[in-house]
Amino acid sequence: MSDTNLSADDQKRIAAEAALAYIKDGMKVGLGTGSTAAHFVIALGRKAKDEGLKLTCVPTSEATDKLAREVGLTVTTLDDQPHLDVTVDGADEIGPRLTLIKGGGGALLREKIVAFASSQMIVIADESKVVPHLGNFPLPIEVVPFGAQATGTRILESGKLFGCDGAISLRTDEYGEPFVTDGNNLIYDWALGEIPDPDGLGEYLSRLPGVVEHGLFLGIAHAALIGKADDSVDTLNH
Repeated sequence: MSDTNLSADDQKRIAAEAALAYIKDGMKVGLGTGSTAAHFVIALGRKAKDEGLKLTCVPTSEATDKLAREVGLTVTTLDDQPHLDVTVDGADEIGPRLTLIKGGGGALLREKIVAFASSQMIVIADESKVVPHLGNFPLPIEVVPFGAQATGTRILESGKLFGCDGAISLRTDEYGEPFVTDGNNLIYDWALGEIPDPDGLGEYLSRLPGVVEHGLFLGIAHAALIGKADDSVDTLNH
């Protein structure tokens, strides 16, 4: 038995490095946002340089764009490259059948757009992110500023239709001001504890006026690479 006991950050790193196996020369790659995705961007930059790979990358946030450029990756946009081969991104929760909650880093809208533009989405995470059901991590919901309070009320009302009950709070930044996304929207974080019907709730939230996007990523991921404390990586499929 191995005596290895990797930290959560090291688990993220080995998952990110395992995802490099999905990358081939000439690919168009979506780059996720967050601490786990940052490990992948750094590793990808190193691989591209060492092996002379020609890759075209679409970042899901301004922060990822900056990091990708710093490590020497070629960056473009979905307007110039509307179809991607693969997106590699992290997740805040990974539930049964590769259902996900994403958006803890505030980039859920761009992350979902880029994932949908990709032939496959590979999720990378440490083992703490694998859960028996979604909802313990507060569900991020991006809303337009106009009428945000009324939209929040509608969101809470929708929960009652799907067996969800929990407090909703407007995300703030380190200065205590409302957090503003790269798209100049706001984010509500909905503490639900458990989401009995993710598909039903997600579909309903998508129809609410004022809701730009929600953090339920359902039927999008193709595989998840999970870094573990014993220095191994598990692959989860549907």
